[in-house]
Amino acid sequence: MITLQELYTNETPRHNERLAKLKAQFTQRFGEGRAQRVFSSPGRSEIGGNHTDHNHGKVLAAAVNLDILGVVAGNDNMRICVYSAGHKPNDLDITKLDIDPQEYGTSASMIRGICAAFVQRGYNIGGFDGVSHSEVLSGSGLSSSAAFEVYIATILNHMYNGGKIDAVEIAQMCQYAENVYTGKPCGLLDQATCAVAGFVAMDFADPATPVVEKVDFDFAATGHALCVVNTGGSHADLTDDYAAVRAEMQAAAAALGCEFLRDTTLENLLANIATVREACGDRAVLRALHFYAENDRVDAQRAALESGDFAAFLQLIKASGRSSYMYNQNVYTGRPASEQPVSLGLALSETLLGERGAWRVHGGGFAGTIQAFVPVDMLDTYRGEMEKVFGAGSCYVLQVRPHGGVELHA
Repeated sequence: MITLQELYTNETPRHNERLAKLKAQFTQRFGEGRAQRVFSSPGRSEIGGNHTDHNHGKVLAAAVNLDILGVVAGNDNMRICVYSAGHKPNDLDITKLDIDPQEYGTSASMIRGICAAFVQRGYNIGGFDGVSHSEVLSGSGLSSSAAFEVYIATILNHMYNGGKIDAVEIAQMCQYAENVYTGKPCGLLDQATCAVAGFVAMDFADPATPVVEKVDFDFAATGHALCVVNTGGSHADLTDDYAAVRAEMQAAAAALGCEFLRDTTLENLLANIATVREACGDRAVLRALHFYAENDRVDAQRAALESGDFAAFLQLIKASGRSSYMYNQNVYTGRPASEQPVSLGLALSETLLGERGAWRVHGGGFAGTIQAFVPVDMLDTYRGEMEKVFGAGSCYVLQVRPHGGVELHA
């Protein structure tokens, strides 16, 4: 366990107040005398590897300082009862772990799926009551769902398994819950970043045993801020759009005689584009082209950071953004065509930053957020102009968090 001071180094007083409110809420809801325990799980920011993980590609990502913080206590009735401000309460009987299609897309399905994954792998589960507060806002592009999944799995790990389950396996169980119980065919990127934390390079060539490595560099010394801008728009009706990216990449792979694009090469794709076009259509070809270029960019981004060539890194970020826009086509849905907030955010970023900094779509895309690396001398102007368009508080200036899902001494 770590202390509140260690986790929230620069903002300890604010989070002390936040925790005090949660403890009071817990007591008000569940009564006095319970043995309260405190847990936290971070959001994440994808740095490189946009839509590559689900085809066994490479990703560069970072956990961020916006998190879920919660107070919980165990119970003996095999129910998980979770209350979080702004969200529907959950009260689940975890002796019943069958898939319920009516729960698809809900936090209840995530909880049930995580419990099922624990049981399938031979781990213990048990009930608990809790209250929590999330700064990983839903639809912010910082993966609120993965943060919640890792939060629940971390509680089960520490309360009923002695904290013995490692971060990568926690992530895999959370991904299983989202794929099978929630009905969202996501890759492992979000859950792995939230669970492992810091700057991480991940290679999913073998998803059962992904290679997860810390990337050691001092971002604060670059003279840039990492910003994520929430341009608006709901992710609620975008599951089919997300699923189509993965499905079309895998369809292209199938046309090339493989299950996943990582199983073959760009050269094979280029030699057989006519066949892939006929079998899958042009967009599948474009998305496959994006996969191979983006996969190579992850290695180049990591090398640029480790060698201290931040200027090269920024150029690679912009190249990633162009590829997502032009080839992967996950910047807007066209439904309705009059609403393209992510495209507008990217255009404004280019106008404001010009030849400085970098910008790209962030995360799954289609709605929600963009990412920008902003020179610190331009930060106030950039944030002010973006918030004029997208609303007060829409521009998050983030810090990298070195801790994943954790229990706190508090």
